[in-house]
Amino acid sequence: MMSARIQSDPRGWPQRASGLAALILAAVALGCSSFQGGRLYHDGTASLDRGDPALAIQQLEQAAELLPEASEVHNHLGLAYWAAGRDGDAQLAFRRAVDLDCDNSAAVANLRVAEAHKEEGEP
Repeated sequence: MMSARIQSDPRGWPQRASGLAALILAAVALGCSSFQGGRLYHDGTASLDRGDPALAIQQLEQAAELLPEASEVHNHLGLAYWAAGRDGDAQLAFRRAVDLDCDNSAAVANLRVAEAHKEEGEP
């Protein structure tokens, strides 16, 4: 049986929301802590892209504290947890992202995969 995988685009990247620019612009408009959260989101995503999930988790957890209502941040935090093998934490982060924005198709797809992975009892 094939193993479930986090959804990816044709280049193999995990599903991500396309709202990075909008998130950063909103953060700038909202103030310093929001700007810092946007920066941490960007840096955490870059760390994840470089293959450093431990650093990405640190940065994205801080971003989630500063931007607790940002679905994109929680989705990327889930990706970082997933990359670090923390599947339970990933599922919780994807669930939070979907709860915040049920139209976040990347988070919805990632949550489905994480739930299927758990149901299959895969390591």
